[in-house]
Order: sequence, then C-alpha cells, then structure tokens
Amino acid sequence: MHVVWRFALATTGIVLAFSMTGPVLAVALQAAGASTAAVGAFAMLPFLMVGLLIPVMPRVLGRWGVVRTYRAGCALELAGMATYALTDHWLAWSLGSAIAGLGAAALWNATEALLAREAPPTQRGRVMGLYQTALGAALALGPFVPALLGVGVRPVLWLAAVLVAGCCAVAVAIPSRSTAEPPPGQAGTWAALRQVPLLGLIAFAGGVFEAGLGSVSAANAAGLGLDLRAAASVAGAIGVGSFLCQLPAGMAADRWRMRTVFSAAALLLLAASAAFAFAGRVPALLWACGVVWGGVGGALYTLTMVEVAHRFEGRATAGGAAAMISGYTVGGVVGPVAAGAALQWAGAPGLAVLLGALALGTLAGARSVPD
Repeated sequence: MHVVWRFALATTGIVLAFSMTGPVLAVALQAAGASTAAVGAFAMLPFLMVGLLIPVMPRVLGRWGVVRTYRAGCALELAGMATYALTDHWLAWSLGSAIAGLGAAALWNATEALLAREAPPTQRGRVMGLYQTALGAALALGPFVPALLGVGVRPVLWLAAVLVAGCCAVAVAIPSRSTAEPPPGQAGTWAALRQVPLLGLIAFAGGVFEAGLGSVSAANAAGLGLDLRAAASVAGAIGVGSFLCQLPAGMAADRWRMRTVFSAAALLLLAASAAFAFAGRVPALLWACGVVWGGVGGALYTLTMVEVAHRFEGRATAGGAAAMISGYTVGGVVGPVAAGAALQWAGAPGLAVLLGALALGTLAGARSVPD
C-alpha cells in the first residue's frame, strides 16, 4: 500500500493543478465574450478525452504495466499545463485541454485500480474515502488560489504547470517493478459495464454533479455580476463539498447497506437541485447547492468504486474500475454542455429541472443495488 499511496499523492497534486486552471480559464473565456454553452463545451474536452481512452486502459495497463502507464500520463498532463501557461488563445487552450485529458485517463485508471485491488476487504470504504478526501481537498483548494494569492490568470497557469512538473518527478522516482501488474485476460471495461449497468449510471450522475458543473457554475456566477475571485469560489464550493463528504461516505459504506447509502445520496441531490431554481433571487444558494453537488456527487463515485471492490476480484478489478471511470467521465463530458445550454436557454429553473431528473434516475438506480 505504501507504493499505492505514492501514486495517490502524485494524482492528488495533478488534480489540484486541474482545479486551479479550470475555473480561471472558464472566467477568462467568459470575459472574452464566450457564452456559457461555449464555456461548457471547453470544460467538456478533458472528460471527452478520458472517456475515449478509458475503455482501452485495462489493456494498456496489461501491456505497459502500472508505472510506465502512469509516467506517460504525467508527461501528457505536463504538456497540457505548459500549453495553458505559454499561450493565450482559446484554440491552443483547447488543444492543451485535450492533451491533459489523455494523460488523466492513464493516471486515473492506474491509481483507482490499484486502490480497489489492494485495499483490505473490511476497510474498502475507509481507504477509498481517504483517497477521495485528498482529491476533494485538491478540488476545494484549487479554485480559491486566485483569491488566496491575489493573482490573475497567467500566474495561476504557471503555478499549475510547476505543480504538475513536481508530480512528474514523484512518478519518475517510483521503481518500475514496485507493483504487481494486471494479469492477462482480465475483464475489460465493456464486459464489466454490461455486468453492472445501473452502477455505471450512478457513476455517470456523480460525474455530472461533481465534475460537470464547476466551470459552468463559475461562468454563470460571473454573468450574474460576481468578480473573478467570487465566481471561482462558487466552483470551489463544489470542491469543499467533495472534500467534506468522501470519508463519511466511505465509512457509511463499511457500516450500512449500499442500497440505503446510495438512496440517501440521491435524495440529497434532488433537494439541492430543487433549491437551485431560486438561485437567481437568492445568490447564496449558488454556494449551498455547490457544496451538496460536490459532496454527494463525489460520494456517488466513491461508493461505486467500493461496490466494484465488492463485486469484482483480482483480474477483473481494473475493468470494473474502468467501467465506473467511464460512467463518471461521460457525466463530466455531458454535464458542462447540458448545464451550460440549460442555463443559457432556460436559466436557473431549467438547470434545476435537468438536475432533478438526473437525481430521480439516480434514485431508481440505487434501488437496484443488491443488499
């Protein structure tokens, strides 16, 4: 596990860099005249690239091994962040976002599969909760960097690039043969997804609520008149919620029936979605709903990974993890575009209806989880 935690540390640093740059780039695009739908499309790019590559990641891990795959992902992440820092045009930024998304696929599947495979069976919820709490802390801190440091767009982008370079150094220092490699013939992504399709649907909802609403929420807040620091902090509220809820969710998974925990999460999302309809008149709801979206949405993903560890063993774990990542990633791809379009054409009530429908779908999926 000590080697796995080193992977987790590097991944957490890269997530921090991602959470720093996403809202800042979104606000910069909005200030340049981009619509919320266009901002949403830009925010979709890294998740689109992850979604395209994740289905083949179990095969890549089997051929290259965990360490080599992880190092390749770090190099791609560094190239993407450097592109942000060195350019100032939306087209170049889009290219950097796509490159970083390819790297994220490698980092993500390698780390999650190792955690699911190596965690002690009676403490799977706690282990996954601790890891997701670290990621939540990164997501929470990143959007507040401009306000904490009192800096603008360009310094934040350079700081993110330097941070990713440090994480690359951590990855290079991990010995190539320090982990057991996935054996040939393990279950692939699609085979695992066919086995647990509704679990994939729950992961999709987690992706929409936690990863798909941050940049759009920041752009929407800026459109309501908030400055860069305040608008970015709306996305930060999503990260705060993610940070606060991961470990409690994991501990709940170790203690209570998974169906009960999933159902409670879905009901909380439904309540927050209804409350967002009034955000135009009560701006404080932007932060309150963000906390619930990030906390419960992130918890849904954590819970699906715990369920994967319960249902898949040994050889199939990488495939099961990749299936949940695929569902979460599709949510991260669809979420910004759908949310941006809903806000542009129907305002806060339209987005509330869209998210409420997804929360109801999550509740239906939760009822299918076996006791």
